Amino acid sequence: MKKIFLLLIGGLTFNALQAQDISDATRYAQDNLSGTARFRAMGGAFGALGGDLSSLNVNPAGSAVFANNQFGVTLSNYGTKNNSNYFGNATTEKDDSFTLNQGGAVFVFKNRNQSSKWNKYSLGFNYDNSNNYNSRLFSAGTNPNNSLANYFVSYANGIALDVLENGSYRNLNNGEQQAFLGYQSYMINPATTDVNNTEYTSNVPAGGNYYQENEVYSAGYNGKFTFNLGAQYDDFLYLGMNLNLHTIDFRRNSSFYEDNSNTLGTNDQVTSVRFDNNLYTYGSGFSFQLGAIAKVSDAIRLGLAYESNTWYDVYDELSQKIVSVSSNNVGALPAQVVDPRITNVYDPYKLQTPGKLTASFAYIFGQTGLLSVDYAIKDYSSTVFKPQNDSYYKGLNSSINDKMTTNGELRIGGEYKIKQLSLRAGYRLEGSPYENGKTVGDLTSYSGGLGYDFGATKVDLSYSYAERDSQRAAFSQGFTDYANLNTKFNTVSMTVLFEL
Repeated sequence: MKKIFLLLIGGLTFNALQAQDISDATRYAQDNLSGTARFRAMGGAFGALGGDLSSLNVNPAGSAVFANNQFGVTLSNYGTKNNSNYFGNATTEKDDSFTLNQGGAVFVFKNRNQSSKWNKYSLGFNYDNSNNYNSRLFSAGTNPNNSLANYFVSYANGIALDVLENGSYRNLNNGEQQAFLGYQSYMINPATTDVNNTEYTSNVPAGGNYYQENEVYSAGYNGKFTFNLGAQYDDFLYLGMNLNLHTIDFRRNSSFYEDNSNTLGTNDQVTSVRFDNNLYTYGSGFSFQLGAIAKVSDAIRLGLAYESNTWYDVYDELSQKIVSVSSNNVGALPAQVVDPRITNVYDPYKLQTPGKLTASFAYIFGQTGLLSVDYAIKDYSSTVFKPQNDSYYKGLNSSINDKMTTNGELRIGGEYKIKQLSLRAGYRLEGSPYENGKTVGDLTSYSGGLGYDFGATKVDLSYSYAERDSQRAAFSQGFTDYANLNTKFNTVSMTVLFEL
């Protein structure tokens, strides 16, 4: 039986069993438009243009378009605003971060062999912060139906009472650990006291009206370092390839709070609880890209690029803590505070995110301006956790295949030059990676900017705005009530370029 006293469980365990879910697949498979200020201002529509350091991320043939050696760095300020609605209660949380998000160089080597049709070769290096994870979210409201206790009940049912009462959490898999936390914090009760009991019920007083808060702080990035080779054949064809190294560094600290004033019985029941989860994920990956740009005429260019799957090796560390307060209507005992804590370092796993195919068109208006359009497709349902023969990953991959889909991304950009001054604008529409279109909705983005050419030095500025609706559930099973989110992204970037 559970004992009524302060219980503290701490430590570190290396756990071979998993805790990943679909949200992890979405997070690392999605790209957030990043790069130089010119690239951002024009909505990232550079697949048929090239000539920009960040254009290499869309089409590696873009390096061969450069006429001269170039080096550049970009500073950006990322602003994220999350508007949340949880059971009719609206809240807002903001986050701002400043970072050096891009740096790179392209070196051009002209072929002096007059008999060769290979006019020049290019060698490029570029780093882009391809996804910024800095964000704050706060949701709060009164749930008329469900308690956090249902999360623990969903994991506990089917597990013998003896395991939760007398076992060591170090020997339990992730699901068993969640049940262990719920039992040791008094959130759930066994149907019987038999050690072989496998049925559990909530120990939170019924009656509805559970006040709940969910606070989530995320930080980190997904970086992409590119090594590029390009070449120009004759005057009409540009070819290129990239070898990409990817890095993941992601932290998410969440704290879920619940209390209620429902009618208590004579037995102790939980009247308030706080459940903290702190996740740290890091890893590295590899991908490659192939691309071509065809100069059909002086005005028209066409581009086609393929980006392979990205193959990651990923590591997770998860720390969990729960504090509950129990009371009854007798008043003979004070409220009890229970504090179990679990820390896991999981075995590494592999994640394969989907590739991308991009087709592009650009129209050049002489020396005064241009219009460019990119369309990319990516099959999110092909995201795979490995090893695939692992029973947990097999079920997770099946769920990914069922719930995620192929999406399209449209990018449109334009530029108009007035002597040394360039005016730019862009539009981007990215479809939902989910079949239902709601878990993560479509993203719409507008951008603009300007640049000034000082000769050997160029300075570019841009502002981009993006907006997306989504549904954020605090937990993946048992207690899946979600907040409706509207997220707004505001980014200001400045790039300084030097031609050598």
